Amino acid sequence: MARSLDGLVLSPVADQAPGQVGTRTRFTYHERDGRIWADYAGGDVVRGHLVGTREADVLDFRYVQLKQDGTTSSGHCVSTVTDLPDGRVRLDETWKWESQEGSGTSVVEELVG
Repeated sequence: MARSLDGLVLSPVADQAPGQVGTRTRFTYHERDGRIWADYAGGDVVRGHLVGTREADVLDFRYVQLKQDGTTSSGHCVSTVTDLPDGRVRLDETWKWESQEGSGTSVVEELVG
């Protein structure tokens, strides 16, 4: 199993669609007893929260966010946690909006420094 996400800061490696999470977004993760949660902000996202569970290297969570234009949105995501060769953590994500149309995949990686 990949290491704990507790206290790690991760960021997407590429921008998503306009008005969504992007490379300027920072996720601060917490993990305890199979439960995960994170706060995130940056770019077009003013504030976002995610909450869910971790079983081995699979995260299953819901997210909600407030964007710069004042709109809110929510969705569901399943991520696989892996350790990169340089020791950082990577999440390969499959997500689907629940409050609007759309789905896709993304990659977020641990930031260092």
